[in-house]
Amino acid sequence: MGDPLGADGGRQFGRRLLLLVDAKGYGAGSQIRQREFQEAIPRLVNAAAHAAALRYADWEIQAQGDALFAVLPEGTSEPALVDTFTRALEAGLRNYNESRLVEAWLRLRVAIHYGPVSGGDLGFVGPGPVELARVNGCEALRTALAEAPEAHLAVGVTAPIYGDVIRPGYTTLRPVQFRQAEVVEKEYRGAAWIWVPHAAGTPDAGSSSSPSPSPAALPPGNSGAAASSDAANSDAANSGTPAHAGAPMYVSVHNHDFDARGAVIGIKL
Repeated sequence: MGDPLGADGGRQFGRRLLLLVDAKGYGAGSQIRQREFQEAIPRLVNAAAHAAALRYADWEIQAQGDALFAVLPEGTSEPALVDTFTRALEAGLRNYNESRLVEAWLRLRVAIHYGPVSGGDLGFVGPGPVELARVNGCEALRTALAEAPEAHLAVGVTAPIYGDVIRPGYTTLRPVQFRQAEVVEKEYRGAAWIWVPHAAGTPDAGSSSSPSPSPAALPPGNSGAAASSDAANSDAANSGTPAHAGAPMYVSVHNHDFDARGAVIGIKL
């Protein structure tokens, strides 16, 4: 871990991975519920950090009642925070809410950014924390969570995270799972990419919604066998000879979905 950002009286400058976790509807809850949320948020974040092999004890934390603002150490894995951590946090939230009435669920907005930050007398300062806060509090992220009552979590990431980590494929998350939104909050103008895990209509990273590969994208052995088989069947049909009569047998193994409309499939017992 590098030196704490406030070690030199706040003059130290650095670019760090930043995280802001905020509870939805905190102010409308009773004192008992607010106390429960204040206890649960750091515990769930700590557990998710552990699941992602991130040392929560090394994070610089600024607690804000219903929110947790963290500056992560230099060299922290961005894919681990964006992917493994957020998935573990969502799973922890589901478990936490399982025994609670829906109206008493703890639902979180999470913002992730990589940018400049330094320490100050009253907390972190710099354009990084400002951008992080604007994304976390933006109307688009609030609306995304409000419109998915079955979801426990909504994540908003900034351009550096989306462009450098998600879009190039450094996580199991796919760009199609994110929706770009304009962020206009106070003095800030920018964009965020929003993902709501398990929300209706949101593609799941493990789904088979991606198109099947074309023959050119298949392993050479498979595509070649399929092409040879098609040619053999075509020749047999033109000559009036059954395809199996004296024709060589070709075997094509497909480990993916394919369109078999119009095909003749036989089974030898």
